[in-house]
Amino acid sequence: MAGYNWSFANVGGVTRVRIQSAEDIRHLGELDKKMWTVLSCPTTGLEISSDSLSLMDLDGDGKLRVEEVIATANYLCAALKEPKSLFEQSDVIDVENIADEGLRVIGDRLQENGKISLAAVQAAIDAVTIEEQAIPAAPLEADVIAAYKEKSAEYTAYFEQEKLQKLGLALIPEDAPKPGMTEKKFLEMGKQIADWEAAKAAAETANADALAAAKAEFMPLRKLLLIHRDFYRLLRNFVTLEDFYDRDDATVASFEAGTLIIDQRACKLCIRVHDMAKHDAQAPLSGMYLIYCNCVNQKTGKTAQIVAAMTQGEVSNLSIGKNAVFYDNDGLDYDATVTKIIDNPISIRQAFWTPYRKFSKWIEEKINKSAAEKDAKAFGDLTAKADAATDPNAEKQQAFDIAKFAGIFAAIGMALGMIGAALVSVAEGMSGFHWWQYVIVFVCILLVISGPSMIMAYLKLRRRNLAPVLNANGWAINADAIISVPFGRTLTEQVAFPIVKLPKVKKGMTAWKKWLIAICSILVGLAIVCGILHLCGFCWHCLCFH
Repeated sequence: MAGYNWSFANVGGVTRVRIQSAEDIRHLGELDKKMWTVLSCPTTGLEISSDSLSLMDLDGDGKLRVEEVIATANYLCAALKEPKSLFEQSDVIDVENIADEGLRVIGDRLQENGKISLAAVQAAIDAVTIEEQAIPAAPLEADVIAAYKEKSAEYTAYFEQEKLQKLGLALIPEDAPKPGMTEKKFLEMGKQIADWEAAKAAAETANADALAAAKAEFMPLRKLLLIHRDFYRLLRNFVTLEDFYDRDDATVASFEAGTLIIDQRACKLCIRVHDMAKHDAQAPLSGMYLIYCNCVNQKTGKTAQIVAAMTQGEVSNLSIGKNAVFYDNDGLDYDATVTKIIDNPISIRQAFWTPYRKFSKWIEEKINKSAAEKDAKAFGDLTAKADAATDPNAEKQQAFDIAKFAGIFAAIGMALGMIGAALVSVAEGMSGFHWWQYVIVFVCILLVISGPSMIMAYLKLRRRNLAPVLNANGWAINADAIISVPFGRTLTEQVAFPIVKLPKVKKGMTAWKKWLIAICSILVGLAIVCGILHLCGFCWHCLCFH
């Protein structure tokens, strides 16, 4: 780094260089590339003007790299007397701050109160006029020219066939359409049209070149004003990710596309998706709960594909096909439909309840499956009986098998007996417990059920990283972009209703009944777990396995 004294700070849990002064920009070429957060980014699809980014893209490959950022910094330091004005991120410059004499002269012509603005330069460019070279008049009517071009290939083929027929090498069918002119006239007309089109193209090219040459006088000043406005913002998203981590500022990061409103939450971290195949490979590595949506604005027909990070709340109501609304940074609204979800933990609290939700969902699926099977069987039996009643040749129904029926009841009785014995054994083992031992047992059971899920969630939440999502969008991220739990809360806003007094309504079930059902369900679950532990050799007095 050639001895330059850089300023460092912890940004997003990672030590990064801070660009805070004009001297930092002057020495940007001395900064070790390993210290840059980003090594390259695309020049399109960002919230920074693509005009500015394309001017910095020196090789025109659609990617902005470290060397090009450094070259732009050197250009600005040479073009401005005081580069500190870059921190204003303005498209207005004091004319006296322009170092180049030629640009300053042009700026003096367009300045207002000693300042030159991008709007004034653009107005001067739009006002440029030239003495245009006359466009030659068409030799024929427009509809005649159009008809000639439409029939040109057909007529050419006909005249070729006619020549071959004269030589006895082909035969033109009598019903074949014939041109309404001779070949000579056809060729003369073609030459007239070709000469006119060539002259017209030459005149239009000459006029365009002359207009571009007249506007070229203002283009270097336009370039300076565009880059002057956007360069420091680029640095905050390239050397560091300050615009992303500075949530108190109204400025959003260059990759943030807008806000997704879904399930009573506002997801602030929304990124446009350019290559879904790359996202399929990279995005799961982020450790975030990601929602992919196809978005359409019905008025303008604009479409967008986005990915939003959900960092707060519950996810039970989120599913593929769910509708939402996406607002881009210009305030344009889109109808959004969820197309894909990458499921990852959102919080420790959510992870605590995850096993119970999964178990509840499993039971619900089993009940639904069993009900569907019984319904199908009942319908099948009913149709079979109806068929048997109408078919005289059908076999008589098999007689009731009392032995089989008794065997089923014996198996059920044995199972109930084993469960009862286990529950009695558990009750005997816990009969001498003090109250605090019951608390320990209860906590241990909760930890056995929810502990693994919470531990996995904790590890994943610590590793949540935005870098894989940006890499999938063509960025080359050189450092982690960690999303901690506290920072994640700033990326998703939850609904906050005021406290209101609700009118009394007739409830379907009283509160005490709900509590009774809940307590009984918990006790049954605990009894089953205790029984399993007892069968595995767990001693309730020692609180350990033997």
